[in-house]
Amino acid sequence: MSDLFSANHEGNDLVSRPLADRLRPRQLADVVGQEHLTGADGALTRMIDSRSLGSLVFWGPPGTGKTTVARLLAGETDLAFEQISAIFSGVAELKKVFETARMRRSQGRQTLLFVDEIHRFNRSQQDSFLPVMEDGTVILVGATTENPSFELNAALLSRARVLVFHAHTPESIARLLERAEAMEEKPLPLDGEARAVLVRMADGDGRAALTLAEEVWRAARQGEVFDAEGLQRVAQRRAPIYDKGQDGHYNLISALHKSVRGSDPDAALYYLARMFDAGEDPLYLGRRLVRMAVEDIGLADPQALGIANAAKDAYEYLGSPEGELALAQACVYLATAPKSNAVYTAFKQAMSAAKENGSLLPPKHILNAPTKLMKETGYGAGYAYDHDAPDAFSGQNYFPEEMGRRRFYDPPERGFEREIRKRLEYWARLRRERGEGA
Repeated sequence: MSDLFSANHEGNDLVSRPLADRLRPRQLADVVGQEHLTGADGALTRMIDSRSLGSLVFWGPPGTGKTTVARLLAGETDLAFEQISAIFSGVAELKKVFETARMRRSQGRQTLLFVDEIHRFNRSQQDSFLPVMEDGTVILVGATTENPSFELNAALLSRARVLVFHAHTPESIARLLERAEAMEEKPLPLDGEARAVLVRMADGDGRAALTLAEEVWRAARQGEVFDAEGLQRVAQRRAPIYDKGQDGHYNLISALHKSVRGSDPDAALYYLARMFDAGEDPLYLGRRLVRMAVEDIGLADPQALGIANAAKDAYEYLGSPEGELALAQACVYLATAPKSNAVYTAFKQAMSAAKENGSLLPPKHILNAPTKLMKETGYGAGYAYDHDAPDAFSGQNYFPEEMGRRRFYDPPERGFEREIRKRLEYWARLRRERGEGA
């Protein structure tokens, strides 16, 4: 019988449980990686000390201790602990839980109701928590990996405090592994490089780190020590935490977009590679690059839009993996291009003016007059054909008379827009000289 399954000082039942379960802390102060919440000056520690525990929403990635902390909170405040999962629970089960909590409340004891994946409940199910939260039947602790601002009802959020759980750092993962080695009374059979690789594989998830450690112990023969390559063979690579429809997706596309906007091609390539590695649709990334070209570069480099579109088309033509290089090339081009949001800003201002001013008639001199009546009422009268004017510029007013001239587009002194600005300033001077008004 292997060492893993031999009896130890806590009994065979303890050994049969997963390592992550056996290592669960017994008090808040023992929780690793969330010291801003559970440390001596942490938010939860202060709540317990002040005896003012209210409903909470724990927001953070998997494997950061949300369930463990909820259970410990109940123990340290002498509350009855109930746990349900929004994935497996419906309205009928919620009613049973609430009824049990009411009965318990009538006997003088409150219930801490822990709801895992609370964002999976629909709006009406989330609303069903409001009465029992308000009358003190339960103290709700919901756990979610998704942004509560988007996934939870405003009414529920207004009655609960959101506490953020952070992904484990390499240091906190290392502490978890040290605790595991102390419990197992043997070191992980990994050399220094392999140990660092295991920490990276965990990707900030403490539960994943302990599961990987357990797999390594199971796989190791007597006296065997794995190097990095051996660890890859034994454990396989854990997929990144990424859901194309959820927070990981939006976090990475936001990071990619802002890196391009911030003219950092190295960071932009990194986040592009992260999304490729996670299985993102390359055409989605191509569309986003097109968006960056028009929003953040605009006419500062008129070629940017063409290059972004060409990269998207190249991917459609080449497919994977060759097509990814075209998107990477466009990403670097956009990140290193001069930046301007002048057209983006001008368009928003023009849209606002269009909505504010209603259906104003354009000045009559720029309206066509296909009928005699329209000519008689002044349509087209006094129109100056620009190609007949000096410099091919008449300087006439084209805005509705009720509005007067407006200026929306203000190109910066960057890239190609430096030349555009010179033209606009020249035309403005001609208007003034010809008495048409600035």
